[in-house]
Amino acid sequence: MIRPIALLCLLACYVRGQVVDTSTLTGKVVCGYQGWFRCEGDGSNNGWHHYAAGGKFEPGHSHIELWPDVGELPPQDRVATPFKFADGRTAEVFSSVRESTARLHFKWMREHGIDGAFLQRFATTTRDKRFREPMDQVLANCQTAAKANGRGWTLMYDLSGIKEDGINIVIGDWKRLITEKRIDIQDAAYFKHHGRPLVALWGLGFNDRAPMLDEWSRLIQFLRDDGCAVMLGVPYYWRTLDHDCIKDPKLHELIAKADIVSPWAVGRLGTPQDAANRVEKILKPDVAWCAEHKIDYLPVIFPGFSWQNLSKSRGQEAKFNAIPRLGGRFLWSLALAAEQSGAQMLYVAMFDELDEGTAIFKTENHPPVGASPFLAEPGLPNDHYLWLTGMLGRLLRGETGDEMPKR
Repeated sequence: MIRPIALLCLLACYVRGQVVDTSTLTGKVVCGYQGWFRCEGDGSNNGWHHYAAGGKFEPGHSHIELWPDVGELPPQDRVATPFKFADGRTAEVFSSVRESTARLHFKWMREHGIDGAFLQRFATTTRDKRFREPMDQVLANCQTAAKANGRGWTLMYDLSGIKEDGINIVIGDWKRLITEKRIDIQDAAYFKHHGRPLVALWGLGFNDRAPMLDEWSRLIQFLRDDGCAVMLGVPYYWRTLDHDCIKDPKLHELIAKADIVSPWAVGRLGTPQDAANRVEKILKPDVAWCAEHKIDYLPVIFPGFSWQNLSKSRGQEAKFNAIPRLGGRFLWSLALAAEQSGAQMLYVAMFDELDEGTAIFKTENHPPVGASPFLAEPGLPNDHYLWLTGMLGRLLRGETGDEMPKR
């Protein structure tokens, strides 16, 4: 049953013609949605999950590289931290388990013309009730928020960390979600593709983990037998079977069973010139392979990258602002390269990824000061990357030229 306020939002979307056609991913610009941020006292019993490790989130102890703008959340859903702004104000963050968080984030998607989100669900943590239950809550919140704002959404299983025979974990979790009616894949807000509900699987074929090709084949077949379309998140060099990819040609057989293939580009290129250079060398041959095998191509684009704070917490060193955003020029260059290659859909990594500095939602351009550095572009509005991501849809549809637009 839709709450009255959600119904009003949904009707408003229809009146303005802003309800996304979820019958296909073609022509869409979607974002990955982590939904994994937890806070002390938010009821999840997960502590400062993904804000920091070891129960301590304070200057010098941070996982995040961008600071979220929480000014539009209800005061009761903003969580105070030990971090301070330059003027002495207490810096606050959000919890992904709060209903108001998903509601606000999907509202931003609607306001900026972003078609929807792929909700990440980390397979290894579905075994532990302490982590599974908050993930279920985030799923419920996103499902409601997408429908209320006329956006699309789909579930993406991240299989990082899964060991041999671990595919049963995913199958068991999927059956539970369907049986307990925690997910409605026939709902109007849930993305379909080629007439079937779309499920995304991420992590196939990377050379930093066990290949498990037979296990993956079984999972793909299970979902197809369950009436679903399947998207596979694969290495950037999946077609040539080198660099970040395993060298087994059987990988191509598995990819050919999918409906959509999405190569992971984050960290694989770092400048607008890199993006331009990939059009003929990488992207067009990728698109041609997909056309030959009658599957769709979903390129991944991202605004920049930095994970110094996260690396420090792991006892490692990493360059701050490793892949600069350049005021949006880097993101635009990746989208332009994809469009020029013939791609008909885009996946933006990510909507809310603060840890690796790839978030496109509203963040503080005058972040807290102190022992932990945070990325900022003080000359830009806090919604700049939301706006720019919405403009990528116009680029994809041929409604604007190649030059990055000005506000």
